Amino acid sequence: MVRIGDALGEVASHLGAGRADIVGVVFGRWDDIVGPAVAAHVRPVRVDGVTLVVSVDHPAWATQMRHLAPDILTRLRDVCGAQNALERLDVRVRR
Repeated sequence: MVRIGDALGEVASHLGAGRADIVGVVFGRWDDIVGPAVAAHVRPVRVDGVTLVVSVDHPAWATQMRHLAPDILTRLRDVCGAQNALERLDVRVRR
């Protein structure tokens, strides 16, 4: 039996979504990291170096995420560990 976070990390690495060690945690625990209200509108897309790219379903959520970015990056640092800290959040609106 394989944990979903571990499996996602492997798949993401093969698909070019980013570092497997971080992607597994971010994708596997996204709802816990941002909360269910945000997770309903915002999804992680990939980790690009020290940047987490997220996709939002509406421009208003893009604005909200830019305001929440420092808090989300702090939560990610807590979950992923300081050695794997992400430094930026890149927000994109889904089309």
